[in-house]
Amino acid sequence: MNPPALTHLLYLHGFRSSPQSMKARKVAEWVARERPDLHFWCPQLPPSPLEAIALLRAGVADWPVGQSAVIGSSLGGFYAAVLLDTLGSLGWRAVLINPAVQPARDLARYIGEQRSWHDPLDRFFFRAEFIDELRAMAPGTPQTPRTPKQLLAVIAQGDEVLDAHEMRAAYAACPMLWLPGGDHALSDFDEHWPAMMRFLTHGEEPCA
Repeated sequence: MNPPALTHLLYLHGFRSSPQSMKARKVAEWVARERPDLHFWCPQLPPSPLEAIALLRAGVADWPVGQSAVIGSSLGGFYAAVLLDTLGSLGWRAVLINPAVQPARDLARYIGEQRSWHDPLDRFFFRAEFIDELRAMAPGTPQTPRTPKQLLAVIAQGDEVLDAHEMRAAYAACPMLWLPGGDHALSDFDEHWPAMMRFLTHGEEPCA
């Protein structure tokens, strides 16, 4: 039996990023060109992790069971894992691109005023309590997602921001694209996009 058609797609950007990121724009352009029927949502996420998750849960509350999916990059990948921890039982699938595994640890040095990558005039304050929010929402244990076969990890071994081997260990139970070289931004995104969509649409696991 074929799986239900994918009708809703959520994209989550990373820390200091926005819907103007390279990958977010590429996904939006693909949807407009190839799947204009697909409901696509890429919100600007607030600095507070609790507010971000609350925004997302409210926004997808009425999305159809078994026909919805999420893509998350870096911190957005962590948020996607948090969502899948509950939505996986509703048939959601997720693609995590170079996902943050321990964001509470990694973002502690960024407490203070920050600037958006895509708009230097857009400033926000990353507060100390946001670290506690991240620590409190870790999805189960990262090494054992509740629905591992519904999650594809896309990890560039050349990631210059996050530890690729830590990511690989965290999602060892999941289907994975373990990519030689590459970078944190996944600059060769176009090359791997078809495999991501085959997973999200059909549950087809990549060969490598």
